[in-house]
Amino acid sequence: MAQDKETRERVREMVKQVLASVPTVEETEEKTSPEKNRSRQPEIFPQRVVVNSLKEEIGRDFDRDESAKNLITEDDLRGLDSGARLRVADDAKFTSLAEDFIQEKSIVLIKKSSRRASVKVKTVAVGCDHGGFEFKELLKDYLGNFNLQIRDFGTNSKDAVDYPDFAHQVAKAVSEKAADVGIIIDGAGIGSAMTANKIPGARAAACYNTALAKNSREHNGANVLTLGSGQNTFAEIKEIVEAFLTNDLTEDRHKKRVAKIEAIEKQYSR
Repeated sequence: MAQDKETRERVREMVKQVLASVPTVEETEEKTSPEKNRSRQPEIFPQRVVVNSLKEEIGRDFDRDESAKNLITEDDLRGLDSGARLRVADDAKFTSLAEDFIQEKSIVLIKKSSRRASVKVKTVAVGCDHGGFEFKELLKDYLGNFNLQIRDFGTNSKDAVDYPDFAHQVAKAVSEKAADVGIIIDGAGIGSAMTANKIPGARAAACYNTALAKNSREHNGANVLTLGSGQNTFAEIKEIVEAFLTNDLTEDRHKKRVAKIEAIEKQYSR
């Protein structure tokens, strides 16, 4: 027994000696690559990365936008988690099932602020050719949300007509102060702009986005907006029209330049 115990002790001692002679990983790296070891920095884990396409989603004040709808139904709320934030129009109405869903899920309603008070005009003359007829009819309903007086100069069907006839009538109404501004829709918006700009006092701008519409009002004092039914969706047209109606010529430096446009026009007026 004593001999067995002595043997075990010798084995343990041999194992300790062997383990003590084996270099550690750190020692091995230091010997093989001392430069790398000296330059080693504490490991830094990457912070959360936000994909570009998701940046807007993360920064938004709402989880879903239904502000384009006047009536919110239960179907519009499907998929929303409890406590989700829903953006709705200021005057939106809800079905009974939608109201129950909102209460049950504690949905937070974020109302889109109305811009009606910031509209700079009171009267709008509208016109179109056959290509813009459908959008013109939809636009009249949309303009009704701004409590504007609307004068419709046609056309009144999808039958083929000549756009200059209707662009002329809208621009003439603006020139004679029968309307504060005019909006004309044809296929591209270019021909109507050319026609309208032949009328003294009319300053027409063909705009395909909100930036152009805003600029045309603030910098150029445009009083006629021309749109292309083949260039924009109606959702885009609504945004362009809103930008046009809610901006105006206010800065003196821009007024001075518009005055020069008017002076040039007078040189060629008979």
